[in-house]
Amino acid sequence: MSLIVIIVIAVVVVLMVCAVTARVVMRRRELQERFGPEYDRTVEAQDSRRAGEHELREREERHDALNIKPLSAPVRDRYAQDWARVQERFVDRPDDAVHDADRLVTTLMSERGYPTEDYEQQLKDLSVEHGNTLEHYRAAHEVNERSSHHQATTEELRGAMVHYRALFDELLHNGDRPGSSAA
Repeated sequence: MSLIVIIVIAVVVVLMVCAVTARVVMRRRELQERFGPEYDRTVEAQDSRRAGEHELREREERHDALNIKPLSAPVRDRYAQDWARVQERFVDRPDDAVHDADRLVTTLMSERGYPTEDYEQQLKDLSVEHGNTLEHYRAAHEVNERSSHHQATTEELRGAMVHYRALFDELLHNGDRPGSSAA
């Protein structure tokens, strides 16, 4: 009789370990899908996968506490018109257009409910819903910074406009990507 009890206990322990492992794997997959390339970037920046995943869960909690709201159709139209004006300025004043694009994206973030005081925190907050587009924002921001010191080429500025547009479109359409993007 004691052999049967030992076998039952062993089976229960094995099943519990399998259940915990399955839960961890499912949660990891959910984080990878939600954060896209930002998952790998965050995990690599931490001491361990567990620490990276903990950071991503903290980002989700912070994001859930924000009051992120969709835009009404008239507000979306106004932003779309503002973007068109920024793009038109690019031909004659590419540096100014990139700076304007940065300001417009930041204003749009704020209108949606994202805090905009700190660039690094912006990245973390945006990563929860816009992880696949975040690298565009980083690239555009870097060119915008270099442009402030007159260290960006016209081609880099054009690329920055395309990068800003990728995040702009997602924010404008409440996270649903339309199908456009060139500057």
